Amino acid sequence: MNDILPQNAVIWQYLEGTVRRVLQQYGYGEIRLPIVEYTDLFKRSIGEVTDIVEKEMYTFEDRNGERLTLRPEGTAGCVRAGEENGLLYNQIQRLWYAGPMFRYEKPQKGRYRQFHQIGVETFGMGGPDIDAELIIMTARLWRELGLADQVTLQLNSLGSNEARAEFRAALVDYLTLHFDQLDEDSQRRLESNPLRVLDSKNEGTQAVLKAAPSLQDYLDQESQQHFSQLKSLLDAAGVAYEINPNLVRGLDYYSKTVFEWVTTALGAQGTVCAGGRYDGLVEQLGGKATPAVGFAMGIERLVLLLEASDVTAHLSVAPDCYVISEDSLQGILLSELLRNQIPRLKVQCHCGGGKIKKQIKKADDSGARIALLIGESEARNQQVTIKFLRETREQECIPQSELQSHLAQYLKNQE
Repeated sequence: MNDILPQNAVIWQYLEGTVRRVLQQYGYGEIRLPIVEYTDLFKRSIGEVTDIVEKEMYTFEDRNGERLTLRPEGTAGCVRAGEENGLLYNQIQRLWYAGPMFRYEKPQKGRYRQFHQIGVETFGMGGPDIDAELIIMTARLWRELGLADQVTLQLNSLGSNEARAEFRAALVDYLTLHFDQLDEDSQRRLESNPLRVLDSKNEGTQAVLKAAPSLQDYLDQESQQHFSQLKSLLDAAGVAYEINPNLVRGLDYYSKTVFEWVTTALGAQGTVCAGGRYDGLVEQLGGKATPAVGFAMGIERLVLLLEASDVTAHLSVAPDCYVISEDSLQGILLSELLRNQIPRLKVQCHCGGGKIKKQIKKADDSGARIALLIGESEARNQQVTIKFLRETREQECIPQSELQSHLAQYLKNQE
């Protein structure tokens, strides 16, 4: 688990603000969910034989002896909340949430035991058009963030539960014949979750998989038609994609459409956004049958991608101006006046006293572009001295009454 310091938090704010704006454009409503859920919720939704449930969940007993778990993902909790609050049956919902998730796994760059996701879930729409909307919306988000050339869309269809069960049996039969050539993780998954073998990064296992049965050969007609229509919609919208027949996702509840946005800029952990359709999950958790599709994006990985591409180089926690005064009351009042007059202006007022020279040093250290100085002379004559800290330029002394227009013009010139 890690701390997010102010110089990094400004990038998180930029990312989260951009996501919120795009989601509002598409009519999605925010839902805020608890971090802790009953453990059984995740066992029933994610699957008891998945890596998450078997090895990665933070689970404990509370004082009443209830088994609770820090959420490892957001979809199950969103479905639970939708059911409990009567949001799902015979209704259409477009929801999103953001916050920390928890998994006990080996930490690495862009992956922590407390990590953060933005999740989007839709309910009540069974056609490929909503699948397309979600993907088109993420494509718009990458453009808004300046990352469109950094990510690639991969698509696959898992078919119906029945079709996937047939494929699963054929895959197990094939891999059993080549058991000794599989890596250790894949050998273990062959019994518990064989579809995850397709996702193995081991070169030897991938070599074995080249001749394995293909999921595409087992797709039912409805899933084939759904996938074909989805591809047509994406083609018409100009969203490029690659078909990845080994894309299965790690959770048991997916069916039909699955997708991932991947990047080569972050090394092995290249997935920055992933999701798919989970039409059976609401019923599986005790509700009425409800079609559903959604995705989640990892904030840490997207922040790394933003940093690597210099998209956020212009972002800073530094104030626009730093107010210096011999009389602290004068400085506080001027700072408040400027915040009232120019709301978007970032004003930092020096506190703690000290000689003017020392205050100027503090102003420079703050990263502010300009310092506003009120000494005895300025206070007596209702003036302010503007000292430019980031450019070679003579300081100016102007009436305080002109400061608003002066700073507004200065900010405009800096844009």
